[in-house]
Amino acid sequence: MIFYDSPNPAPNPRRVRIFAAEKGIDLPSQPVSIVKREHKSAEFLALNPRGQTPALQLDDGTVITESVAICRYLEAVHPEPPLFGIGAVEQALIEMWSRRVEMILMPPVGAVWVHTHQFTAALPGRNMEWGEANRPRVDDALRFFDTSLEGRTFVAGDHYTMADILLLTTVDFAAFIGIGLAEDLNNLHAWHARVTARPSAAA
Repeated sequence: MIFYDSPNPAPNPRRVRIFAAEKGIDLPSQPVSIVKREHKSAEFLALNPRGQTPALQLDDGTVITESVAICRYLEAVHPEPPLFGIGAVEQALIEMWSRRVEMILMPPVGAVWVHTHQFTAALPGRNMEWGEANRPRVDDALRFFDTSLEGRTFVAGDHYTMADILLLTTVDFAAFIGIGLAEDLNNLHAWHARVTARPSAAA
């Protein structure tokens, strides 16, 4: 098994690294440099035609891409601790909050990244006005999660789950592109301190 990884600030490979660290899984890894555009090489495109990291190649040659799909595979083969939940209700709630991170927060963060950041200046089709218009949407999304965390230790309940991993990597990526947490987001700040203190956050 080989995990095709890219270093920070890439948020999606980091999701898998954190997930694996929480599980105590040692993933044999091969780095793929986004800066050097190794993810667009013919060799990597043969693994993932979308030209994105991460990817997980199993011993039989099967390739799994998309970070959450990789984590679901790891959950199935290493069920403890259960980061996608146990039972219908808990699993549904974790899925609900995971989807909210990916549908409410990640799109505007991605728009600001693609359309305004200096690292993406060479990408075709950039629209600076659209990118800047998404900054208030990021703030709105962060405030939604701040309100949702009132009285909670973690995003989906009383223990750490995949939803926390998704939110942490997205919040940290937003900070990398210059959108930090507003000072008045007390619940989100407290949550962020808790999850960042976990050893897996450094994975």
